[in-house]
Amino acid sequence: MPGENASDAGDDGPDGDGPDADERDGPDPRVRPGRTADADRIRELQSHLRQPSPDLLEYGLAVGAARVSVAEGRVVGYLLPVDAPNRPGVHVAELVVAPGFRREGRARGLLRAAIADADGPVTLQAHPENDAALALYESLGFEVVERRPDAYADGDALVLRRG
Repeated sequence: MPGENASDAGDDGPDGDGPDADERDGPDPRVRPGRTADADRIRELQSHLRQPSPDLLEYGLAVGAARVSVAEGRVVGYLLPVDAPNRPGVHVAELVVAPGFRREGRARGLLRAAIADADGPVTLQAHPENDAALALYESLGFEVVERRPDAYADGDALVLRRG
């Protein structure tokens, strides 16, 4: 199911709570649209997700929907938004930052880019025990709007919405 992985940016603690995360204005200069050349690295990062969706990722790469966070020229995180043609807004289907680059504001930067690009509300799904990711999402104005029983192999999921 799309969106089951948005919380995996913070399974080991989200990266968005660094000291400068709230002080930075404007878009994160480390975030850019994903490119065809990034595909192999994005696929590697997908292995960090709770329930990866390779088919959804391939579609997102084909249509150019992915956003990436870059460190020293290498992709270290990505966000995969999906939209529905019959309603405004976007759903964050996948969001992950490599463990060595967490707590640097990268998930926050990726989410801010998705929010800025969205033409309506932004939704995502997170594990209810992922306190660090939930704190990041709440700091960006997301609110829990639904609980999905047994959405994950190890339990429920929370659906969050902003806008």
